[in-house]
Amino acid sequence: MADNSAKDDKSKDLPLGGVVSNGGNADDYETGGWRKDMPILDKDKCTNCLICWVMCPDSCIIVEDGKMIGFEMRHCKGCGICAVECPDKIKAITMEEEKK
Repeated sequence: MADNSAKDDKSKDLPLGGVVSNGGNADDYETGGWRKDMPILDKDKCTNCLICWVMCPDSCIIVEDGKMIGFEMRHCKGCGICAVECPDKIKAITMEEEKK
């Protein structure tokens, strides 16, 4: 067996994985470019139940005065959870392929 104790261990210079060393920096990272599909809101169908707002993993639902007004597309990854969670009888949110 090889003796690994003498090897030059540069891994000590790397930060520990899974550690957020400077919290509160998510806004600095625009992840919307990962998106293939984008959410589309039909405001005429929306009842402002805000289930989409609760379920969105990226906090991309924009709410003003208790009403859903749109999406913050800089961080929306196009996961479609908002569309899936929009109540079946309403379906105010649909997903469409993004045209770049």
